Amino acid sequence: MGKINITIDNRELQVEEGTTILEAAKGIGIDIPTLCHMKLDDLDVENKPAGCRLCVVEVEGRRNLAPSCATDVYEGLKVRSNTMRVVNARRTVMEFILSDHPKDCLICPKNMECDLQDMAARLGVREIPNHENCEMSTYRLDTSPSIVRNMDKCIMCRKCETMCNDVQTVGALHAVGRGFEAVVSTPFHMDLDDTTCTYCGQCVAVCPTAALTEVNHTNKVIRAIADPTKTVVVQTAPAVRAALGEDFGMEPGNLVTGQMVAGLRSLGFDYVFDTDFGADVTIMEEGTELLNRLGKHLAGDKDVKLPILTSCCPGWVNFFESQFPDMLDIPSTARSPQQIFGSLAKTYFADILKIKREDMVVVSIMPCLAKKYEAQRDEFKVDGNPDVDLSITTRELAHLMKQANLNLVNLPEEDFDQPMGESTGAGVIFGTTGGVIEAATRTAYEMHTKKELVDVEFHQLRGFEGIREATVDFDGLDIKIGIAHGLGNARKLLEDIRDGKSEFHAIEVMACPGGCIGGGGQPYHHGDSSILKKRASALYREDAGKKKRKSHESPAVIKVYEEFLGAPMSEKAHHLLHTSYFGKKKSGPQIVED
Repeated sequence: MGKINITIDNRELQVEEGTTILEAAKGIGIDIPTLCHMKLDDLDVENKPAGCRLCVVEVEGRRNLAPSCATDVYEGLKVRSNTMRVVNARRTVMEFILSDHPKDCLICPKNMECDLQDMAARLGVREIPNHENCEMSTYRLDTSPSIVRNMDKCIMCRKCETMCNDVQTVGALHAVGRGFEAVVSTPFHMDLDDTTCTYCGQCVAVCPTAALTEVNHTNKVIRAIADPTKTVVVQTAPAVRAALGEDFGMEPGNLVTGQMVAGLRSLGFDYVFDTDFGADVTIMEEGTELLNRLGKHLAGDKDVKLPILTSCCPGWVNFFESQFPDMLDIPSTARSPQQIFGSLAKTYFADILKIKREDMVVVSIMPCLAKKYEAQRDEFKVDGNPDVDLSITTRELAHLMKQANLNLVNLPEEDFDQPMGESTGAGVIFGTTGGVIEAATRTAYEMHTKKELVDVEFHQLRGFEGIREATVDFDGLDIKIGIAHGLGNARKLLEDIRDGKSEFHAIEVMACPGGCIGGGGQPYHHGDSSILKKRASALYREDAGKKKRKSHESPAVIKVYEEFLGAPMSEKAHHLLHTSYFGKKKSGPQIVED
């Protein structure tokens, strides 16, 4: 495309053909307000329904105001973005939006983090004329294990719909109704739990209001810590340490591992452990399972299921259970690090403390909303007692610390407790796309070749492309690896497997763009992929600084197998650390690409 000449607010500039007015203005530092526009460059996704109408501008020669997010530039275009006509129109639109919006800002889950609240302040809207004559539309509250839908607060920006349908291809959310009755809802207004929802939380991550929020467990955590009869153990996922600082004013990419540990200890947790320990154990099980399948494949066993798919991400597990129930024997049976940690905490560690599992409360700090659902699955309970009792997000932890008057910035660095606080660099990189399979490769290589892997960094497995592939040389044996992040990309790989077109031996899938660093429970990044890349870089830095960078070299992992589990894939390990999958007949549309 060629360059064309336009004028915005009396400033002449050249832009590419096909550029929208909104993008052109942004390029010269003019910030036109909008609530519905969303552009995710790394995912090649753009949401521009021109629904909110806050981005209207005056275009010379055009009678009506134009939505800048959906209007392309043309040669000689002249635009005014700041006339009083434009300002008045934006204020009027905002007044209409607010007239059909609840006024409970002080107790709203998104208070002080609400884009609608910020936009109203920016536009100077302090009253809503004739609002007493407006009858608000109301909907019932829908609470699932992970996500709360309050459609009274939906402003029809449709960002959630774009994420659910275009990025994740889940098909659980769609626009329905017209006028004040218009809302983004589930098919036939079903409960979210009855749809194809995977609880990945990407809808929550982009919602500008509190129409979609996580189920909040912080009050339950407070009550557990305050109960003197309970031993409360907390585990922290790797992606949390690379993002938590953002909610305390730190720049993205700051590692706050030590300060986070100090904060958790100050909150009153009895033991502060690292989910990375569970990740290292996951690698022992998943790596052994991969080698077992490969061995059978090389021996000519035509019934062996390849490629093996990683199973650490519960959003991804929910996806293939509901949308690919005919392929449940392909993923690894190893539990996620959260659930492996919980199982070992209530058996191995409870034995060390000589307490009953019922007297221990295991809390997880996760970047993910699907972890809340995962912790409640029946297969992860013993006589009704869950391995992980409560899961809270990175955002919930930040709020809890602020309630306790703890400023992460001012806290000293402290170390995790032992024995389940020790981990390797392989466990750390679980938090970013490509990290799980890289960690598995480090261990599987040495287990297969019986040789030392000197260079542990597999750069060919890193990156942010939605689907990546690489071949790793296992001393003469080429292992073909696929990586996908975002469920839409996972769908493509699964359909290739189903159609017999896949040549991969192993595939890593993470539900969220960027992996866990972009989870639905992380500090809001507003679609800025540079923030995700900084978080990923932080995890790779922590990996590089670890003395041990291979899971099988962790002294804590060696000890738990010697003293408790026996060996990877042993009968005891299989009972405590592995799971089964169940096909789920879900209502609602299932998107299949042509």
